[in-house]
This record gives sequence, structure tokens and C-alpha cells, in this order.
Amino acid sequence: MLALILVVGLAVGAWYLIKRSGEPAGGRPGFGAGGISQTVGHAAARRTDLPILIDALGTVTPLATITLRPQVGGVLTEVLYTEGQSVTKGQLLARIDPRPYEQALAQAQGTRVRDEAQLEAARVTLARYRTLLAQDSIARQDVDTQTALVKQLEGAVITDRAAEAAAKLNLDYTRITAPVTGRIGLRTVDPGNNVTANATTGIAVITQMNPIDVQFAVPQDRVPDIQAQLAKGESLQVKAMDRVRSSVLDTGTFSTLDNIVDTSTGTVKAKARFANQGAPLFPNQFVNVQMTLRTVNAVVVPVTAVRTGPNGTFVYVINEDRTVSMRAVKRGEATVDLVAITDGVKEGELVVTEGGDRLKDGARVMLQGEKPTPPRQGANGQRGEGQQQQRRQRPPPQ
Repeated sequence: MLALILVVGLAVGAWYLIKRSGEPAGGRPGFGAGGISQTVGHAAARRTDLPILIDALGTVTPLATITLRPQVGGVLTEVLYTEGQSVTKGQLLARIDPRPYEQALAQAQGTRVRDEAQLEAARVTLARYRTLLAQDSIARQDVDTQTALVKQLEGAVITDRAAEAAAKLNLDYTRITAPVTGRIGLRTVDPGNNVTANATTGIAVITQMNPIDVQFAVPQDRVPDIQAQLAKGESLQVKAMDRVRSSVLDTGTFSTLDNIVDTSTGTVKAKARFANQGAPLFPNQFVNVQMTLRTVNAVVVPVTAVRTGPNGTFVYVINEDRTVSMRAVKRGEATVDLVAITDGVKEGELVVTEGGDRLKDGARVMLQGEKPTPPRQGANGQRGEGQQQQRRQRPPPQ
């Protein structure tokens, strides 16, 4: 019984092998003689101007941020600005009660006038003493004493004039004006409150809005390139974009590099300046920075076309017969979407961009949008079809 089962199994296996050997050499219908065709994405290598970009995260930094602190103390009598208002340099913003400082100024002026009168009288007396000394009618000691009195009064007058100038300055400090043009923030002190000189909080903050800077970091490897471009006198364009990079907020120019490398990040701080007309950039706002370092003319392919293998960087080039060739290439500069190929690919050649993970050198592919190649029947397939027709024509057994 066991021998019979073994004989039947061998017979079935032999029948299966004979049937497989009779299939067409092209494989299953719908594929070419070279094997299964895999659908791939493709792109043509083209020559174009490739901008070399530096992308970074930046912070909007105003040129000036000034806290308005009173220089003298007193009662805040007037606030002449609106919160969030744009102010100009020299504009009057608030007043402190000036009356105590007006009285101090009047007192200083009176002291100066008195001492100037005494000085004038002392000078007249000194001139008389010198005349009498020439006539030998007075002792020299009296002349020396009067000379010292004149010098003493001259010093008093100088002190009086300084005190008068200080009183005028304090009176001017009762008028709080804008030191720069910018946007004023929220008010921290209301009229009627007593303010003190050099208070920590101040009464408001003015931020210069235009022009405005954006501070960002560049890799230390890019510093020589930036310095080389600046040495040529070229202006480097910088774009400030929103958080999702969907729109450009403003376009400016590169300003300067810091003088040290941050060892913790391997970057160097840099600044770019923007006109900021209409104030699209807001102080301390985070923006995406894109700086154009230079532009090169090269043959480019999509970044997805370049692959890395054991032997280095390569691409799959699509031949006219829809087979692919693995070709080693040398990469150049790159952007987010494109990479320059300095050697290995010519302009106009098609390269695989998608679906190349399972490809091998010489594999057959089909481009996206193309229709499958109709099945080709070999000689064995024709004979098999003829045998099927002969079988259909045979009469049924009696």
C-alpha cells in the first residue's frame, strides 16, 4: 500500500513538471520577456540655475527697545499717547508736575545773579586797590586779600551757573518725550500717580519697528562661503517666512556675522535687516529664514532620484527599451527638492524617482501613465493553442 502511494506521488510530481515546462517562455500574460515590469516614477535631468539656500530658524529682533523711565520724581499729570500708537522721535508722551522744578530753577537763577553782583563789586575794589598800591598808599596784603576774594566769587558764580543748568535740566525732564521712532506698548502708570526717578518698570516701552533685524544661526561650514560673497561686495538676499513656510513675510539683506562659533551647536549667529514696511514682522516673533548664498548653473535631478549604496551614490537611468541602468554619480549642491549632478548623468536622460527600492541593474520598468505591453506568445504557446483547437474539433466518444 505504501509503495502504491509513493508511485502515485511520483507520477503527480512528474506531471506537474511536464506541465510547467510547456508554459510560454515569457512568463505570465501581461509582462514582457524580460520579466515583470515594475511601474516607477521618473523625471528628466535638466540644466537650470540652482539657488544655494541656507535655511534656519530666526527671531525678530528690534534695533532699539527703550523703557521710558522718569528722570525726576513727581505727580504724573498728563499721558498724551494711546496704547499701541506709533510715535515719532521727540514726540511729547507725558508730563510730570513741573512746579517744584520751576521754583528750584528760579532759586538757582537768583543765587547766580547775587553772586555775579558781588563778583562785579569785588573786581571794582580790586582795581582801586591796585591803583593805590601803585601810589604806595595801601599795603600789598590788602591787594592780595581782595584778589583772593575775587577768585572766590568767580568760583561761586561758576557753581551757581551749574546749579541753574541742572535745574533747567530737571525741568525739561518733566516732559517725557520719545527718544526713537517706533511703536509704544501698554501703559503701566495712570495720570495722577506719583512716579519716582529711574523707576524699574517705567511708564511704557517703545520698540523700533522699521527697520528691524532677524537673528538666526548658520552652520560654521558655511561661514567661509558667506565671507567670500561679502568680500565680493554682493548683497545676500534673505527671506523671512511664516511658521509653515507658506508665505514670505518680508525680504531683506544679510547684515553681519558674529565673531565667535557657538561650540554647543557648531553655528555662528547672524543678522539680516528688513525694511518691515507695514510691520509684517513683530518683535520676538519666530520666523523661518531662507538666505540665498549664490546661484549655480548645473544639471539637476530630484532629490528622490539619488540613492546611496555600498559603492557610493548612484541613480537608475531609464533606457529607451524601458530597462534601467545603475549609474554612479557625483553630487553637487542641493536644495530641498533638487540636487546638482556634476558627473554621471547628462541633460535630458530619464531617471527613476519613485519605486526604485526593488530595482536591479537591467530590470524592466514601466513609466507612470503607460499601458501594459500586450502578451507575446511563443512557439510552445502557439502549439498549445492548436492542440486545444484540435481537441475541440474531435468528435465525442461513442
